[in-house]
Parts: sequence; structure tokens; C-alpha cells
Amino acid sequence: MSIQSVDKTGAEATQDSTATDTASSLHSASQPGSADRGRSDNETVLSVQHVKKRIKRKMIIHDVTFDVRAGEIFGFLGPNGAGKTTTIRMLVDLIKPTEGTITVCGHNVNRDPEQALRHIGSIVENPEVYSYLTGWENLEHFARMQPDVDEQRIREVVELVRLDRRIHDKVSTYSLGMRQRLGIAQALLGRPKLLILDEPTNGLDPKGIKEMRAFIRLLASEGMAVFVSSHLLSEIQLLCDRVAIISRGKVLAVGGVRDLVETHSRMAVWQLEPYDQGLALLQKSPFVRIITNADELIDDSIVAASGDKAIFTEMDEEHIAGLVSQMIASGISVKGVTKINPTLEQLFLKMTEGEILE
Repeated sequence: MSIQSVDKTGAEATQDSTATDTASSLHSASQPGSADRGRSDNETVLSVQHVKKRIKRKMIIHDVTFDVRAGEIFGFLGPNGAGKTTTIRMLVDLIKPTEGTITVCGHNVNRDPEQALRHIGSIVENPEVYSYLTGWENLEHFARMQPDVDEQRIREVVELVRLDRRIHDKVSTYSLGMRQRLGIAQALLGRPKLLILDEPTNGLDPKGIKEMRAFIRLLASEGMAVFVSSHLLSEIQLLCDRVAIISRGKVLAVGGVRDLVETHSRMAVWQLEPYDQGLALLQKSPFVRIITNADELIDDSIVAASGDKAIFTEMDEEHIAGLVSQMIASGISVKGVTKINPTLEQLFLKMTEGEILE
């Protein structure tokens, strides 16, 4: 008998580790030891405290609170109309909050915007680049708007985003992924401590998404705080250390991705022989609900791998050991019990009562 936990996130994240390691090794020559610095630093870079936004008489954002720390990737997840864009606009001082405070590296965004914003690099919606210029000319143009950004810094960000082979080509010849990387290079020119990315993988093909994921991880490993807004739940689950789930202007949950899904896990799949006798025992238990629509509630790959004789249940983990003992005493062979953690998508749908991300 085996009692185990299925967490798709960990397995898929491991698949991406090779790409991340490759990206890290490319940059480590110029930044020795920086990866070790980043992850050990728990400095709060962005602090959002009790922020509200009222437009006319309608409250759009209700008491939003979260922190983003150095060296972490923080996901901001919600459907269209949930308040993601409004919140981001307040973070970069495009609009003012009605109440609450936003600080970046200790500087209040509303009272001291110049000092706060110098620590932020951002791409909100689409990167602002000039297609008729080369990538290098674009970076030169934006470098003139910032203090202390010289040609050496431009070379550094070009190498970091791995555009050195195409940087002198016109942007009109770039793929969407290359444009995204050029936009990030532009955002990194001023050496920000916080990078805000709005839908960074939007429109990218699977290869581009995987490369972007590895690149964002590299930035975080070097100590940068990365704030990622997205509606792609599977990408957020693979990419982020922590996440805030927002719906109708309210933050429903903030926490580590793994912690959130494990906390809300009440599903287990049983492999029993004889099947009918095992099913009958589970049906009689007051602690168990048999799941008949597993294909709607559980990841398709897990359902397929479990086989036709799997019994899907909803129950608290604390009752598993007692039920196993009952089955053994009844002559039922327990081939396996697997706890199933929900995907972030399933957790989101549960928390938002079925709201759809568009």
C-alpha cells in the first residue's frame, strides 16, 4: 500500500529546471554569487496596505493588502474586471488610491513618487517599442530618459535578455517573444528592485513561454522582486513562489502556491480489491463523499493515469488511516491511496464560485 501526494506543479517545475540552470550559467560569469544572495534576502520591496479605489460612487478595489519580497516571483491572479489592471496602475502611480498606502523600498508611491518609481521597472500591457528602429536604438532612446544608464548598462541588459545576436536588427523583424524580451531589457535599464510584468507570456508559443519562464526565474534568483499579473493559471502555478487571488476587487487569498493548494486539498483516489466491496465500505463512511464527476474536478492526466477501477473521494486526510484499517480488517486489499492536490485553476474556480478567466 502506498499513501502519497500528487502535485503536478512540482513535477512540471522540475522539467523547466534545465532551462533555468542554463540561463543562470550564462549570466553567472558576470555576476558571481548573485543567485545565492537573492533567495536569502527577505527584504520587503513592495508593500500594499489596505488599498481601496473608488471611481465616482462605485468601489472598484476593496481593502487590498499584500507584500512582495526580494528574490521572489509573486503572481497576481484574477479574471478580466477583477481589479488587476486598476491595482497595477496604482502601483506605478498612474492613478491614486482612494485609501491605503503603497510603498516601494520604503518610499510612499503617492507622497514620494520620484524616489519610489526609480526602483520599479514595468511592462503594463504591451512593450512600448519603435518598430522602425533597431533593438539597440530603442534601448539608447530609453536610456537617455534615465540617469546613470550608459552604453555598458545597455550591453548588460542585452546580454541578460539574450538578444545580443539580433540587437542591431530592426524591431520590425522581431518575433513576439523577442519584442517581449526587448521590453524587459528596457524595464531593466535603471536597475530596478521590482519588476512588474502584465501578462508576460501573452501570445507566446509554448517554446517562448518556457523561455520567458526560465528568464523570469533567473531575475528572481538574482534578488529582484518580480510581480506577474496573469490570467494563465497553469503558468502562474509553474512560475510563482506566492500568489494573490483577486476577484471583484477583493483579494481572496495570499500565500505560497503549494501551501494554498495543499491547504484546500480534500481529494483522494483509492485503488482497492475487490473493487465493489471497497466501494461499498467507502460509501458507508460518514467521512467520505464519492466523486462521480472526477473528470470535471480533477486534472485529466490524473484521471487517465488512475484507471477504470479508481475510486475518487472527497474527505479529510485525517480519516484515511482509520479507513485503511477497516478495509484490511474486512479483507479488502488496499493497493494504494493517493492524495490529490487541486490545480491552481480548480482552487481559483472554487474560491471565485466559478468565475471564468478571459
